[in-house]
Amino acid sequence: MNRTPTPVIVAALLLLVGCSTGAAPQGAAPPAAGTTTCEYTVTGDPAKAVDPPSGTGVPDTGTVTMTLSMTGGTVTVMGDRAATPCTLHSFESLAKQNYFNGTACHRLADSGMYMVQCGDPTGTGRGGPGYRFADELDPASRYTAGTVAMANSGPDTNGSQFFIVYRDSELPPNYTVFGHVDEASLKVIESMAADGQDNSYGDGTGKPNNPFMINTATVG
Repeated sequence: MNRTPTPVIVAALLLLVGCSTGAAPQGAAPPAAGTTTCEYTVTGDPAKAVDPPSGTGVPDTGTVTMTLSMTGGTVTVMGDRAATPCTLHSFESLAKQNYFNGTACHRLADSGMYMVQCGDPTGTGRGGPGYRFADELDPASRYTAGTVAMANSGPDTNGSQFFIVYRDSELPPNYTVFGHVDEASLKVIESMAADGQDNSYGDGTGKPNNPFMINTATVG
């Protein structure tokens, strides 16, 4: 029998299985105006062939638009570089290397919390890009409908997996919010989520019944 996951239980679902900003390393030149320095730590082999992004000269001003062409339509993610420069830089790098292309979102929560989790080419929830980077958290974060945030396995363990919230949900501010989708995109996610999930995780969440495929991910 399915059970309704509490926010605490569902928070654990976003754990998988970080980018540091601030002063430059001792002896290194400080970042140029309008940029920051990020750290991407190699952790192993990526789930899909990809190179870690450069950690120098990362833009930290302006906005970025990322477009996901999905099974149900187009999903547009808008991010603020000033708030999460390292997260957006990683997402852009992965998108430009076609990392997300042809991948299926592997987990759907549609009771108690409402989100779909994507970004693992293996479709198992255990795959990543072969590197990690630090959190860029805002303690005031709220996971309202349209929020796009990083999934993680604890502090500063971000990789490639992310989740899109399609109805207001309660979660602790432990997940880097790096963007939001517009109203049209939210309707696409809601429509796909309406097909439900198979409860294959045994906790009220599971693999989406809709393919929830990211056909292509582009930036700009």
